[in-house]
Amino acid sequence: MCEFLCLIAIAVLFVVLLDAFEVIILPRRVVRRVRLSRFFYQGSWFLWSRLAKRVKSGGRREGFLGFYGPLSLVFLIILWASAMMVAFGVIHWAVGPPDASFPHSLYLSGSTFITLGVESPHTHAARLVTVIEASMGFGFLGLVISYLPVLYQAFARRESNILLLDARAGSPPTAAELFRRYSTLHTLSEVNRLLREWELWSADLLESYISYPVLAYFRSQHNNQSWLAALTTILDVCAVVLAGVDSLPKGQARLTFAMARHTVVDLAQIVHTPPKPPEPDRLPDTAVERFLAALTAAGVPVKDVPEFREKLTRLRRMYEPYVFALSRHLMIGMATWLRESERVDNWRTSAWEHSSSGLPRSLFDDGEDVHTV
Repeated sequence: MCEFLCLIAIAVLFVVLLDAFEVIILPRRVVRRVRLSRFFYQGSWFLWSRLAKRVKSGGRREGFLGFYGPLSLVFLIILWASAMMVAFGVIHWAVGPPDASFPHSLYLSGSTFITLGVESPHTHAARLVTVIEASMGFGFLGLVISYLPVLYQAFARRESNILLLDARAGSPPTAAELFRRYSTLHTLSEVNRLLREWELWSADLLESYISYPVLAYFRSQHNNQSWLAALTTILDVCAVVLAGVDSLPKGQARLTFAMARHTVVDLAQIVHTPPKPPEPDRLPDTAVERFLAALTAAGVPVKDVPEFREKLTRLRRMYEPYVFALSRHLMIGMATWLRESERVDNWRTSAWEHSSSGLPRSLFDDGEDVHTV
């Protein structure tokens, strides 16, 4: 009986150590379905998201969801450590003296794992197990300490471009507003450079999420901003350029579209969410004319409207199902093509002034408010 329990404990240790290695160290996506961390995130996110849906206020709901990413990481580490301590407790109980109780063996395991070492075992086998467990506990603590700074550095890199997009495309960002503001500043040619920067950002985002999938659950600092909305807006801009805007070069748009689309497809696989057609349609026929009028006002008119519609629809089908699936699963608002309200940009507000009345009105428009679409 003791030998059988000892084998089960060793198997548990192997599963936990393999899972921790894949999550913290292995820099590639793991396709294996049976994983401790996968079951943990599926179960915990299911419960957390159901609780979030009960919160009526949108701001409070976002705040509640914002706790999940960091808390899930803490509880996953606790789960790993607890599983290893229990497994070593079983092994201590199996190799210890006959009169040793399991609670006492569990206490010995816990004190050894955290390198407290309040008691010295009496048998050679128990001493060997103690040395192995203390080494694993010390190494596990070192991995966790090195893991958290790298994780938050990746989060900071993700957020920097999202914050920069605030003044360029609004809060939340939209493709129509991005074209309008660049046109107002007489810098439409700079859209090409912007797409180049977001090609690199998309590649960095994908690499970070493959290495650290938990980042997908980390919310942005502002309720009306998210990495998914920003990435969708860039995909929208690329789709518009590729669909038939002759005033802007298409080379960089193709490269950025390919990288950004690759990112959303792989991220949907990382969180195990199959693509779904957007419901409702992000750009229905009734809104296409408004969007075309916004492009014309921004100095990027479309010459062949029927061809533009056809190409844009075909390009949208390449990424919108994945974006919609991610939005539904992660409870992140979908980006729109046009501004839905006269919402004040994040850079124009603070905790002390909740409006932009005291700020200049001509930062983006000559005598007009920046919020007018």
